[in-house]
This record gives sequence, structure tokens and C-alpha cells, in this order.
Amino acid sequence: MVTLDIFSDPICPWCYIGKSYLDRALEANPDHPFQIRWLPFQLNPDMPAGGMDRRAYLEGKFGGKDGAVQAYLPVTQHAEKAGLKINLDAIARTPNTLDAHRLIHWAGIEGRQTAVVSALFRAYFVDGRDIGDTEVLSDIADGAGLDASVILRLLGSDVDADQIREQDAAAREMGITSVPTFIVAGRHAVPGAQPPELWSKVIAELRAGADPAE
Repeated sequence: MVTLDIFSDPICPWCYIGKSYLDRALEANPDHPFQIRWLPFQLNPDMPAGGMDRRAYLEGKFGGKDGAVQAYLPVTQHAEKAGLKINLDAIARTPNTLDAHRLIHWAGIEGRQTAVVSALFRAYFVDGRDIGDTEVLSDIADGAGLDASVILRLLGSDVDADQIREQDAAAREMGITSVPTFIVAGRHAVPGAQPPELWSKVIAELRAGADPAE
């Protein structure tokens, strides 16, 4: 097996698109060698705990309404290409994702990480749910086969919050500045939402025993 570490944030549209492209390659190559781990990177580590109005957030980040529209134009185009539905109008708030990352971490312990990551993307980008809300997160956990009551209790505490912050800081120290960033075999960084063809090529090289960076 080859470890594929994926640094992402569940409110990152490029991470959603990048996962869809990777999923296509994995479906086309069911004997792929990847053992996938989802690792935290917060796009907005200083976001207030309760999040903020999404329109205000986007206009502040991109310099007004027109800047926000231009920034998201390629997102919608690539989402369509990936066959994804992104319902941006349904998203009312931009959340702090610390708790979502804690949920992803706990899902990893139960072997349900990818299922939870998929559910978080759908909840945010399709259903417009507030994935900073503990009730929403416990419901997502329940749908992914985790014990919702345990998750709700954990979310009411600070368990593993410092670990998530430390992993986020470590990613930045590694030089990661944007997500998604994929790390193949602990050595080779593949930044951005890469097309399925690239992943199929990497899988073929790994099957052949070649170093994908060469």
C-alpha cells in the first residue's frame, strides 16, 4: 500500500472538485495501491467560532461583490466539468471548520474518514448546511455510521482540538499554503485539483514500481 495524505478543508470548493477527480481515477483503477488519509488545513484558522455571514466573508476576502463573483466563476466551471452540483446560493454562513476537522479525525479512528469527508462536502456545497454546527456534525456522523451521541458529547468538549491546530500548523511549516494538497508516499506533493488522467498515470507508475516523481 502507498499512503496518500490529503490536506483539505471541507469548505474548500477546490477540495470538493479535487476529491471528485480522484474518485473517478480510483473507480477506474479499483486495484490502486492508495491508503488515503485526510489531514486538516483550515482556510480560515482565525474565523470566529460561530462563523460569519458568507456574503460578508466573500466580499471582504475578494474585495467586493464583483471580486467574489469572478473568484467563483472558475469554481462553477470546474464543478460542472467534474459532474458536481454546487449550490452556492444555499450557503448562508462560512463556518469555522475546527469541529468538522475533529469529526474527520475521529472518523479516521473508525475507518470512516472518506465517508465523512464526502458527507461534509455534500452538506455544505449541495445542501447549504452549517457544518460548524454541532447538531449538523452529529447528524453527518450518524449518516456515516458513527455513534452520533458520542460525537455530540466529544464536540461539546475540547478533545483533540489542539491536535488539529498542531497538524494545521505542521502543514504550513511543510510549505503547504493552499488546498487540496496531496502527498504521495510521504514524499511527493501534488497540489491542486488534478484531473483523473493524472491520477491514473500516477497509479500506473506505482503499479510498475516506478517513482511517480521521475
